[in-house]
Amino acid sequence: MAKTKKTAGSARNAAGPGVLRWDVFVTPGLPIVTRDKPPGIRETFFQATASTLIYGARDAVLVDAFMTVAQANALADWVAAKRKNLTTIYITHGHGDHWFGLGTLLERFPKAKAVATPNAVKEMHGNASPQALDGAWKAGFPGQIPDKLVFAEEMRGNVIDLEGRELVAVELGHTDTDDTTCLHVPSIGLVVAGDAVYNDVHLYLAQSNPQTRREWIAALDKIDALKPRAVVASHKRPEKPDDPRTIEETRQYIRDFDRLAETTTTAQELYDKMLELYPNRVNPGWALWGSARAVKP
Repeated sequence: MAKTKKTAGSARNAAGPGVLRWDVFVTPGLPIVTRDKPPGIRETFFQATASTLIYGARDAVLVDAFMTVAQANALADWVAAKRKNLTTIYITHGHGDHWFGLGTLLERFPKAKAVATPNAVKEMHGNASPQALDGAWKAGFPGQIPDKLVFAEEMRGNVIDLEGRELVAVELGHTDTDDTTCLHVPSIGLVVAGDAVYNDVHLYLAQSNPQTRREWIAALDKIDALKPRAVVASHKRPEKPDDPRTIEETRQYIRDFDRLAETTTTAQELYDKMLELYPNRVNPGWALWGSARAVKP
């Protein structure tokens, strides 16, 4: 995978005075330890990940908290530089790359409250089980995962108030894992999509089957119905705009993967066929290969 560049303060919307604004921080891809690599790939990377800060005149809400200690510290420095009162950290779903850094963030911002939907909190605990934490996350990123994990609290209702404006948690069901969500900010037409939308990055479909791929498409339809003017994908090429067309691009990728999963016989064939369709997306060596291996073991 081509290494992505770190960007800070990118993707600011053009909102006027007195309304909410947002910025995106993208941390670069990380080398991941794995013996299972596609032929010809010597080093595999975990994809770049984005965190979004939504803010008003005084207060701010952060969406997702990254994975490693170093990532979380860099994110905390970036948030601190904004000089806003961080009230809330919202976690979109249970995958560890979105919340293992929570403890680091809360140490820096002790007045902030970390929240997620009840179903997402359950998935967080699943990702922190010994099998998942030791067998997958710590094995893939040795010495980088925080020793102590801090969990989000279960939300009451689905609305976060930010200076009198609503940030709405939208349940999406299965996308790249179970019980995912996005955060919708109607006043500025923003959707922070979590892992429901990918922006020029190969999708993680290793937890999918034909039924859950249909569910993911239904989740994209749900986001589309919100008519967003901007969509922030958690896994994105940093220089790419946060354009709503990424919803349809993600939808088409799933359709193509689903079709080729039916017509190919091996993981290698599925991998090669998808690369023919998507030669330039980031992270074929881990995300695409892992997805192909999962559906064609």
